[in-house]
Amino acid sequence: MKGRFKKWMRPALFTAAGALAGLGYYFLVGCSTGTCIITSNPFTSMAYMGVIGWLLSGIVGTGCEDKCNM
Repeated sequence: MKGRFKKWMRPALFTAAGALAGLGYYFLVGCSTGTCIITSNPFTSMAYMGVIGWLLSGIVGTGCEDKCNM
């Protein structure tokens, strides 16, 4: 059970951090006219940045522990 929790901890944290970054981007930069697709709504901004965070969690890894084919 601990291995499964540890496996999903990094993507969950990156997704939450991305969503918070999206919310911050919406409030700090945003879109004043409302015509911007991503930044006109806080939910779409959070979803977009959350997906970006989730994708980054797969790129940023711990490296090779004991088996490395490189």
